[in-house]
Amino acid sequence: MENGAHRRYAEIMHDLEELIKDHIEHQTRGTPGRSKLKHLVPSVGTFFTPLLLEAAFKFQDDRRKISSRRFVPPSFNDIRLTLNSAQLMSLARNGSIDLVTFDGDVTLYDDGESLTDENPAIPRILKLLRQGTHIGIVTAAGYTDGAKYYERLHGLLDAVANAITEEEVEDPKVIILGGESNYLFEFDVHAESFLKYVPRKTWMLDEMRSWQEEDIQSLLDVAEGALRECIDSMQLSAQIFRKDRA
Repeated sequence: MENGAHRRYAEIMHDLEELIKDHIEHQTRGTPGRSKLKHLVPSVGTFFTPLLLEAAFKFQDDRRKISSRRFVPPSFNDIRLTLNSAQLMSLARNGSIDLVTFDGDVTLYDDGESLTDENPAIPRILKLLRQGTHIGIVTAAGYTDGAKYYERLHGLLDAVANAITEEEVEDPKVIILGGESNYLFEFDVHAESFLKYVPRKTWMLDEMRSWQEEDIQSLLDVAEGALRECIDSMQLSAQIFRKDRA
């Protein structure tokens, strides 16, 4: 039964892999709306790389015994790790990588913790920088002050600064995008906390430029009101910290 389940899962992943390849081919021809995947999943977006789903499933199944379970279906984490592995395998097989982005909490470090000097991800990130890959840390944490991001990411930022001093990296490209894409900082070895603020007007999308400040604050008023109502109705002991965009 186990071998049969493994084979069936692998066949499904292979079929999905082929659907994504077909979709990418249609993207290249400028006809993404005609792909089989688009007809099956109308909301599907753009794929920038193929996904080696069959190989990724076999790798994760060997580690997580997904097909060996009789009464426990694949979990969200099983699926996420399979997709992550498929993406990494594709990137590794198809040459150099221009940009790698990471989430902070529960990805580079535990929830609410910081990226400290001994974090095993740091040497790997430095290797990517030496290869010329740009690095982005994309986090929901919204700070207008680079010093706050330094507190959370000091292990990586110190390591990059040391790599420049040791001439291991010449011009590392590292950015921090925080507050749900509202605050952008770039690494600068000469800046305080090694982070230089990038004015929003220099990188905002055209769609974002059309947003009116009064509309933004009105939306935040609604969100804050809903939170306060929940606090009152559930008799919670809580504080709300409101920032200009979060």
